[in-house]
Amino acid sequence: MEIRLFATFRDICGAKSINVPFDDGKTIGAILDDVFVQFPTMKEELFDENNHLRPHVHVFVNGKNIIHLDGLKTKVNTDDQLALFPPVAGG
Repeated sequence: MEIRLFATFRDICGAKSINVPFDDGKTIGAILDDVFVQFPTMKEELFDENNHLRPHVHVFVNGKNIIHLDGLKTKVNTDDQLALFPPVAGG
């Protein structure tokens, strides 16, 4: 599955998108575990010390934030689009 990356996540992974192994029905949590195998530093960027998704990190499936779905238990299929957005500040 291709995962689109934005802002600092692109810098960490060195690309605009990455690919991870995928089977239909895999959860977002399992997909992120696969990301951490390839890019271990992403885990500390996405999760806090209690292993919860950081509040200002946004994970989208088909343009919908997973907090409005089933969170990390959200299941995805091969035609779904996944995107990771880090905290962004502006002013």
